[in-house]
Amino acid sequence: MNVSRQSSPLRVLVLVEQEPLAEVIKLTLNHGVCVARDARDASEATRILEDWRPELAVIEIEAWKDQLAHLTSRSPSPAVPRISVLALTRRGDLKTKLLAFEQGVDDIMTVPFSPEELLARVLAITRRTYGQSLPLTPVIKVGDLEIDILNRQVSVGSSVVHLTGIEQSLLYLLAANPGKVLTRGEIMDAIYGIDYMPESNIVDRHVRNLRAKLQNGSRKPRFIATVPGQGYRFLPSD
Repeated sequence: MNVSRQSSPLRVLVLVEQEPLAEVIKLTLNHGVCVARDARDASEATRILEDWRPELAVIEIEAWKDQLAHLTSRSPSPAVPRISVLALTRRGDLKTKLLAFEQGVDDIMTVPFSPEELLARVLAITRRTYGQSLPLTPVIKVGDLEIDILNRQVSVGSSVVHLTGIEQSLLYLLAANPGKVLTRGEIMDAIYGIDYMPESNIVDRHVRNLRAKLQNGSRKPRFIATVPGQGYRFLPSD
C-alpha cells in the first residue's frame, strides 16, 4: 500500500562502514532527488532517526547488523513512520540476499556498485512505497566537472569526456571526497571489492588514463593530485 509524502527531497540515512563509499552515495543522491546524511556509530544513527525522521536507509548489512534489525522491525505509525531499506552487501551469494529480504529489506545491492544503479534503485523504491516519482536533477557539478549520471556523460567545461566504467567509478569516488587523500587500498576496495586481486599498479594505471582524458597533467594537476607514499586527492577547481 502506498504511503503519502510531501514533495520535498527524500530524506536518506546512509549507514556504511567506509567513509569514502558513504561520500559517493551522498554525492549521488544529494542533488535534487534526495538529501542524505550518514552516521559513524549507532548512537548517532539513533539520534538522526529520532530527530530527522529519514524515509529511506541505505545500509551495509555486514557492518550494521544490529541497526538493520532495528530498522526493519519498526512498526508503521504516525509517530514512527516506516523506513524503506536499501541493503548493501559485500557478499554476492544468494543465501545472503534471501536472508536480507527475510529480514525485511526492500532491495539489496552488491558492493561495489555503479552510482547510476544506486540512484535507479532508490527511485524504484520511492515509486513503490509512495506511488510517486521524485523530481530528478541528473547532473552533478563539482568544480569544472559536470557528471550526468543518467547518460553516463562527463564534461569538462564545454568538452565531453568519454570514460570507461572503471574510470567513471574512480572519478565518482575521488570527486565525492574532495581534498581527502584516498589510499590505493581504499580505491581498490570501493571500485573492485575486497576479494579482488588485480596487479599491483592497476590503480595508478586507471588514474593515469583518467587524468589524460580530463586533460589533467601530473606536474600541474587540475583535478587529481598524487600524494607521494599515500595515494590520490581530488582538487575541485574554483
